Amino acid sequence: MPETLVSNESQAIPGKRYFTIGEVAGLCDLKPHVLRYWEQEFDQIAPVKRSNRRYYQRQDVLLIRQIRSLLYDQGYTINGARQYLTSEDNDDDGSRYKQLLRQSISELEDILSSLKNC
Repeated sequence: MPETLVSNESQAIPGKRYFTIGEVAGLCDLKPHVLRYWEQEFDQIAPVKRSNRRYYQRQDVLLIRQIRSLLYDQGYTINGARQYLTSEDNDDDGSRYKQLLRQSISELEDILSSLKNC
C-alpha cells in the first residue's frame, strides 16, 4: 500500500528501528539539507552516524516533527524553539509523550480502517 504525505503529523511512522535521512525528510515533510542544518542548531537531534550515513530513530522523528511544528506552524525562531525544547527537557517529557500517544492512536486508527475495508 503506497504512503501519501497528507500532513507530517498524520503520516504514520513505520515500525522500523532506524530511518535514513531521506525517509525522515519524507516523514517530516522537510528537505534533507534542513535536517542537517537542524542537527547543528539543536543538540537534541543526534542521529547515529555510520560510515558517513545518518540513521535516525523513532524518537528523533518525533522530535523533528515537534521542531517543525514550533518553527513552521507556531512561528518560533530557531533560538525560541531551542529555548522551548531546553525548558521542556528540564520540566518533563510530557509533550513528547502526548505526541507519541497521538501517533500511536493515529496508527491504530489506520489499522482499524484497513481492517474494516477487508
